[in-house]
Amino acid sequence: MPKSTVRKKKVYTAPAELRPQETVSARRRPSPVWVPALAVAFVVIGIAWLVTYYLTQGFFDVTWLSTLADIKYWNLAIGFGFLVASLAVFSKWR
Repeated sequence: MPKSTVRKKKVYTAPAELRPQETVSARRRPSPVWVPALAVAFVVIGIAWLVTYYLTQGFFDVTWLSTLADIKYWNLAIGFGFLVASLAVFSKWR
């Protein structure tokens, strides 16, 4: 018995006016250099703030360290605030 011929269908291409146009805003450009630098700076500042608060909790002989004692547990909020801010900046990094 003879084999039937296989029909090949043409691939559909949409008309040019219906094709999505790639715009400048649609293209994903890399983020500026300051975005990861700022995020890393926030992480370092937050960790340094928390470490300074915990290591010097009983020894406040220096003037600027005595202000850390005055605000007590708000030091935790400040340190973790820097860390949360770094997460917000990291979310903008491409």
